[in-house]
Amino acid sequence: MISHRSRHCAVELQALPARIGQVRRIVSAQLRYWQLDPLIDRAALGVTELLSNVHRHARPDKSCTVELELRFDRLTISVRDADPRLPQVRASDLLETSGRGLALVEAVSESWGARPLANAAGTHVGKLVWFVLPVAVATPTPLQPVRILRPEPGPATAPAPVLAPAAEVDVEAAPQRAPEPARSPALVPS
Repeated sequence: MISHRSRHCAVELQALPARIGQVRRIVSAQLRYWQLDPLIDRAALGVTELLSNVHRHARPDKSCTVELELRFDRLTISVRDADPRLPQVRASDLLETSGRGLALVEAVSESWGARPLANAAGTHVGKLVWFVLPVAVATPTPLQPVRILRPEPGPATAPAPVLAPAAEVDVEAAPQRAPEPARSPALVPS
């Protein structure tokens, strides 16, 4: 399911490898729609890392929801799943091939975090992991008065001469002087 409000987008999915690429493209398209192209790479990297964590660690299933919310000068991207265990940044060895996802999210974002989700009875039903990207707000340029120029009244200009195609002109019989410009019948003196 994809739902859109003016500055909100949510995608529900199973965090499977093929779906992660699809969500990355959805996030990129949504940011282009909101004219936030400079944020696409960082947002796509962050959402990929969070969805990879759901794929690798979440139990009992891989169902999750990705949400994008744009408020004023901040874009918040969050992933909600049913596993109540909160993620933790861990120190990784230089030779390890995994375990750097949250460190990457921390590096590309202004801030990030995780919080448990509870139902009305207070039972933990999952978690929400989020990160925030700053949005550069363009300052509007003040409007300047514009002077509209109108053409000066005066004689009409003559239309451009019409030239015949080269195949119809006899070069031998043509005079050796420059042709005169064609005149409109309205401009011919009487």
